[in-house]
Amino acid sequence: MTFKQIAMLTALSGAALLAQGCTQLRAHQGYIGDATLLASVQPGVDNKDSVQASLGRPTFTGQFGDSDWYYYARDTKQLAFNNPTPTDQYVLHVQFDGSGNVVAATRSGMENIARISPESDKTPTLGRNTSFFEELFGNIGSVGAGSAPGGGSGPN
Repeated sequence: MTFKQIAMLTALSGAALLAQGCTQLRAHQGYIGDATLLASVQPGVDNKDSVQASLGRPTFTGQFGDSDWYYYARDTKQLAFNNPTPTDQYVLHVQFDGSGNVVAATRSGMENIARISPESDKTPTLGRNTSFFEELFGNIGSVGAGSAPGGGSGPN
């Protein structure tokens, strides 16, 4: 092998390594289920036992009781060091009555994704907007300037 061939092989290997860093990473989070089984949950027909037999345990249950079951799944993609962005989402919310029968089965998707964008490096608060120097030097002269509680001027 000549020097030129070795240099070309090294350059191609380096380019292949750099290209691998730019590939998209795909991930799946949550419930893995069959679409026909997810669509088969019917209010008035199914109960907790039949839902658990066909879909399995829920991804999570309601915060205030066991009457709400959620089956959640999300697919994401990520490029290099960027944050993952959702490509698909599925949420099945199954509500049960007191006796364990299905009252409602609500399906939703990407419309429930909230995109939160921070304004800047400051958190907006209510109240006065003061600068750093006003905060630092704003109390000069006010410390010890008042009288002590009870009408006196302090300990004698």
